Amino acid sequence: MEKIENYISFDLEFNTAGERHHLIQVSAVKFIQHEEVETFDSFVYSELPLPAFINGLTGITKEKIDNAPRVEEVLKEFKSFVGELPLIGYSARNNDLPILLENGLDLEAQYVVDVFEEAQLKRSNDLNGVIDLKLTTVAKYFDIPGHGHNALDDARMTALVYEKFLELEENKKYVEQLESKKEESSMGNLFSGVDLSSLFD
Repeated sequence: MEKIENYISFDLEFNTAGERHHLIQVSAVKFIQHEEVETFDSFVYSELPLPAFINGLTGITKEKIDNAPRVEEVLKEFKSFVGELPLIGYSARNNDLPILLENGLDLEAQYVVDVFEEAQLKRSNDLNGVIDLKLTTVAKYFDIPGHGHNALDDARMTALVYEKFLELEENKKYVEQLESKKEESSMGNLFSGVDLSSLFD
């Protein structure tokens, strides 16, 4: 897994009509030196009626959408917030990035870590007992709080899960170093006090 210290973790909420995805929330958290320093969070105006199930799922109301800036303005501000920093997300390669592209913003080149894909790789060894790989499930495994289907919470949970994965990898490296030193020490003790000069006569 690529280790990055400065990055943007992002997430979207959207309303779908036919094959068209209408953004209704764009959110992100900026991490510098592995610490959250700034957030971006905006609802997005949409003329599309908001289904009751989306309201129940996300907590987003018609009033929030009606009073929100239009998608072009939100994505312009979002792009400015992201700048040149690398991006991470949770299954964003399959979902969020194509939706951004559909709405006129291409950030695929800056996307460097998909935390969902990393969770798939780590499930058997590092996520013992998780019932599924939903973001909220993996976050709960690490005692990370957050409400699913709120884009800002999801972006923050994604970043914190990523930080936990980095910790796991660092811990593994540390254990491997200790075991390597232990083996070297054992070999040294094995030949301690033994005159090996005769082997080279």
